[in-house]
Amino acid sequence: MESETLLARITDFASRPNPYPLYAELREAGPVVQQADGSYLIGTYHEIAALLHDPRMSVDPRTRGEVAHKPPFLRLDDPEHHRLRTLAMRPFGPPHSPARVDSMRGEIDRITKELLEPFEAGRQIDIVDDFAYPLPVTVICRLLGVPREDEPLFRAWSDAIVASADVRPEDDSTETDKAGDQARMEMGGYLVNLAEQRHGKPSDDMLSAFVNEPDPALRLTQEELAETAVLLLIAGHETTVNLITNGSLTLLRHPEQLDHLRREPDLLPRAVEELLRYEPPVHMRERVPHADIDVAGTRIPQHASVILALASGNRDPVRFHEPDRFDPARPDIEHLGFGSGIHLCYGGPLARIEAYIALSALLPHLDSARLVEDPPPYRQNAMLRGPRHLPIQL
Repeated sequence: MESETLLARITDFASRPNPYPLYAELREAGPVVQQADGSYLIGTYHEIAALLHDPRMSVDPRTRGEVAHKPPFLRLDDPEHHRLRTLAMRPFGPPHSPARVDSMRGEIDRITKELLEPFEAGRQIDIVDDFAYPLPVTVICRLLGVPREDEPLFRAWSDAIVASADVRPEDDSTETDKAGDQARMEMGGYLVNLAEQRHGKPSDDMLSAFVNEPDPALRLTQEELAETAVLLLIAGHETTVNLITNGSLTLLRHPEQLDHLRREPDLLPRAVEELLRYEPPVHMRERVPHADIDVAGTRIPQHASVILALASGNRDPVRFHEPDRFDPARPDIEHLGFGSGIHLCYGGPLARIEAYIALSALLPHLDSARLVEDPPPYRQNAMLRGPRHLPIQL
């Protein structure tokens, strides 16, 4: 049956420009569809949301003996996850405080204006290379204390790590995983070395805060510092690049909504949430149950791979009215764009601010722009789905 190969078809690069018909097929076959490789694919909103909050579902690859080293907190279960996530959030201020992120608004606005200076009528611009990539990279470099001139180094490492984290059929090659492990080790070493240079010489960046923590009980080990810093650097820009790029592409494809936002800019924060539903930066997440579980009448065995198709849940007609319609004024947008539960995206508040400022500044330029290619060329990654380039003619 074709439903048994849906994961392979969704992750096939040929599906990257538009996987949504396959997600519709998944929901019709679901809620739970076992794949030919033994994994279980879930694409309905309510089942995904429940599993994201289910303590029986693990994110730790060590659950199945896949890795020996300790993963970053993004891939740890509680209580380890809670401890490391709390320590990683300390440089942002008190728990759940938006103060540090809000303080970046002026800096993000300044960087945005600098990047938009070359956007002149008659020019062809690549939204990704000229804007959506350098903006969040510059911001996360400032926050962490990473020299911007070292960006070519960590871009190569980041590409390898992200490729290894992609959702792929079980029989896929392990070469990608080996390259990802090597890149993670090199990048971690680079970031730990940067942090150690600030030991005893505190500044206002996060690496400095980590390495100069005075309380031994709150101090990260060197291994934890490496994994956390790598995670923050990658997560701090990868999803935001997709959010800004997918947002720009969606607005260019919907000129009537673009005009609506230009006339009513107060709708833009809601439009960012609708973009997180309609064209989310993260399409899938994997979980592994600690024990046999029952989901919508299907028994899923312990240690099986469970793929939660977040982007499919965001288009579930059982949950959203006219889910395939982009509506910036949509009143109910409780999306899965940043996940949910204890692993709700750590950088979500920063990504929202960056996307809001970026799209606000882009709106006047997009109004008179046209797409050079539609669909544009996409990145290889199926989980972090977004255009590799987005050329527009101003």
